[in-house]
Amino acid sequence: MKRPPLPIAAIIAGEINARPQQVTAAVELLDGGATVPFIARYRKEVTEGLDDTQLRTLAERLAYLRDLESRRAAILESIRGQGKLTDELEDKIAAVTTKAELEDLYLPYKPKRRTKAEIARERGLGPLAEALLADRSLVPATKAAEFVTAEVPDVKAALEGARDIVAEGIGENADLLGRLRAHMREVAMLRSRVVDGKKEAGAKFSDYFDHTERWATTAGHRALAMLRGWNEEVLSVDITVDEGDTSPVKPVERIIAASLAIGNGPADKWLMEVIGWTWRVKLSMSLSLDLMRELRERAEEEAIRVFARNLKDLLLAAPAGSRPTMGLDPGIRTGVKVAVVDGTGKLLETTTVYPFPPKNDIRGTQAELASLIRKHGVELIAIGNGTGSRETEKLVADMLAAFPAASAKPTKVIVSEAGASVYSASETAAAEFPNLDVSLRGAVSIARRLQDPLAELVKIEPKSIGVGQYQHDVDQGKLGRSLDGVVEDAVNAVGVDLNTASAPLLSRVSGLGKTTAEAIVVYRDTNGAFASRQELLKVPRLGARTFEQCAGFLRIPNGKEPLDASSVHPEAYGVAKKIVAACGRDLRALMGDTAALKKLDPKLFVDDRFGLPTVKDILSELEKPGRDPRPSFKTATFADGVDDIKDLKVGMLLEGTVTNVAAFGAFVDIGVHQDGLVHVSQLADRFVKDPHEVVKAGDVVKVRVTEVDVPRKRIGLSMRSSASAGNDAPPTRDNRERDRRSSGPAKASPPPAKGGNAAGQGALGAALMEALKRK
Repeated sequence: MKRPPLPIAAIIAGEINARPQQVTAAVELLDGGATVPFIARYRKEVTEGLDDTQLRTLAERLAYLRDLESRRAAILESIRGQGKLTDELEDKIAAVTTKAELEDLYLPYKPKRRTKAEIARERGLGPLAEALLADRSLVPATKAAEFVTAEVPDVKAALEGARDIVAEGIGENADLLGRLRAHMREVAMLRSRVVDGKKEAGAKFSDYFDHTERWATTAGHRALAMLRGWNEEVLSVDITVDEGDTSPVKPVERIIAASLAIGNGPADKWLMEVIGWTWRVKLSMSLSLDLMRELRERAEEEAIRVFARNLKDLLLAAPAGSRPTMGLDPGIRTGVKVAVVDGTGKLLETTTVYPFPPKNDIRGTQAELASLIRKHGVELIAIGNGTGSRETEKLVADMLAAFPAASAKPTKVIVSEAGASVYSASETAAAEFPNLDVSLRGAVSIARRLQDPLAELVKIEPKSIGVGQYQHDVDQGKLGRSLDGVVEDAVNAVGVDLNTASAPLLSRVSGLGKTTAEAIVVYRDTNGAFASRQELLKVPRLGARTFEQCAGFLRIPNGKEPLDASSVHPEAYGVAKKIVAACGRDLRALMGDTAALKKLDPKLFVDDRFGLPTVKDILSELEKPGRDPRPSFKTATFADGVDDIKDLKVGMLLEGTVTNVAAFGAFVDIGVHQDGLVHVSQLADRFVKDPHEVVKAGDVVKVRVTEVDVPRKRIGLSMRSSASAGNDAPPTRDNRERDRRSSGPAKASPPPAKGGNAAGQGALGAALMEALKRK
């Protein structure tokens, strides 16, 4: 009986906890050009409330499963063309849900180069193999003697040819391969060892110099650390199976034997020898490579997920707001770069000061900074957290302390400068500041990212922001798609001021791309500020379809139409005005009047087009029009006199900012040029499974120093209450430093070393290197 493949909608529905009808509706919208933010926000009735996370997963899986269907069709056509497609095989092919399972089934029918088994068949040894499999009472040597010919000179050659044929059959048995993989996933061990002569050069991988753990439970960050060590030729990495089993027949061999119904006949003994040879020579290496690829994919997914979550937290960090700001990009020998921007981010003035060696112009620097503060009414001072950060902060603090008591003093804030140098040298920065020195553009970025992190960080390639681990080690296509989705969701969740947004920010709005965003800016520069959302339709190449996708996410404060300042979509203005009419109030007076709006029954405003979810969203928006979902602004205060890791003492209580969250804990900037680690076991007095339950990037937290390792530049911190101080001992080796890193925590990790050979890396390492080169 021919069975059709399980519908894509049904597969995805099971994975995202939805019904197939919801998935089908979302797929139709995506295929029609709708974006995830638009569907999640304005098509709730159609999808019955699928959120942006479900929709992102849906879109990713849809692409995979469509590729799977395309490959399934091609394989069926190939086997059918060979005249070998049976109903049973077609049913099996229809039932698989992964590309790996599909390729296993195709293996016996896949066109391949001439194999030893094929040569043996050409020499007439197929019947010998079939006979020994069919009749186990046969004596292999006696039967093989019947097949000695000019091309098969002796019994040994005949049996070797029969072995090659049987081995190929074992290796192409999809069901058997599935059982072997299942067994290996359960019992396999991942082992890493230091390569001879590489201990000193590879010291950062020392936690993995002699390391073994279960493959099934290897955490993604540890897997990527070992794989990086292998790639840099410091570590050998292997997968072992049943290594501790001392029985004459290994469990994997027993699994193969069961598939051949091995008994006690003479031919059975020969077949067991064939099984052992097949495992050692053919299957062990290939299946270990499969597990290594699975491990890499699993680790990459975890790393990308963590990176995406940290990026979202950073993008949605609290904005300081539209206040005149001074940005300081610290430098010792090259000087501190200074940029002052007004409340809208417009650049007012730049300079470079030299308070540190060799010039040591402290007084001149403080006088110049104070003059700029008074001249431009600076309210905030953003100090980059790179080299010279604490020295610059102290310089600023001393300067502000000298201000007259009655005068207003700016607030100083340490700001992450990750990605600022990338922005400085980018085409975007060159277009914004064509006549400004590259070294000063970073100071502008630092000032603006304090005012509005989202608006500034969208100008930087997400991978360069530095809130992930091993980002150079993962699939760059998957990483890019994931991070682009995070940026798009963040921008559209906050909304964008149509009359002040830059082209890079506009390009992330639903339905807009680089070209349309630039066209909007050109129109705005030529014709002045947009008076209404409808005016967008006058922008060249911005048609009705694009307008539908983007309009609800673009805001016009103080425009002709009050609703243009809200997230209410223009298509639903009629519903909003029915609500206003029911209240008998002016729209502007009603917006923000929670008491009056709470009295309304949303069901009264439902019609054929707009259902209850949309009406509730409109009422919620009218209560707090244009509300910003980001938290209120606050900053960490670093301890005076604690400027270097050498200043730290165990037991110190400090305040810091979370810079990065990983599966094993959170990294915190406490102002000593080296982030400390709060291990997951030290995040709270209770058990914490996922660090994101407790902290996120950008959070201001109080920590206690539990460990200081100056030579290795490692700092242990705890967020547990003082009542738990007795339990603050550093985590054990099993749950601590090998988790930590073989690359920096909050900095963008450098690309892995290229080239080299697999010397000293073991057979699996060499094979894996070659396989990944072909990837």
